Amino acid sequence: MSPAPDERDRIRAAMDQILAGAPEHSNGALTIVALAQEAQVPRNALTQRHLDLKNEFYEKVRARGAMPDSEKRLRRQVTKLKELRAADAKELATLRSDVEALVGALHQAQMENRQLRQRLAAPDPTVRSLPTQPRPRAVRRRS
Repeated sequence: MSPAPDERDRIRAAMDQILAGAPEHSNGALTIVALAQEAQVPRNALTQRHLDLKNEFYEKVRARGAMPDSEKRLRRQVTKLKELRAADAKELATLRSDVEALVGALHQAQMENRQLRQRLAAPDPTVRSLPTQPRPRAVRRRS
């Protein structure tokens, strides 16, 4: 599909309308999508054919002290991801300390168990086995 002959002029006019805050065919966002809608051209006209106009639009947005909406969205996403990463690091540190404590408790239980088995295996054990209690039966309810 070949571009319309007045495509560049429509894009420049759309740039002026969006930057003036008077969009007619778009939501007025400072994005390439809105610019393409405002100029009534396909988005690829800006991303493939008229890269210079796309860059000019973003330069004008930055010169006004504004930040393009896509950049704002990405900055919010980066901030959120950094917060999630910090939360994950904190949780990971907690889990690591829990693992160390559990490994220590397991090691201590194994040592005590080994010592008790050795005492029981001795000729005159000073350890007595305690009787185990039977497991309670499940109580059936009558309906």
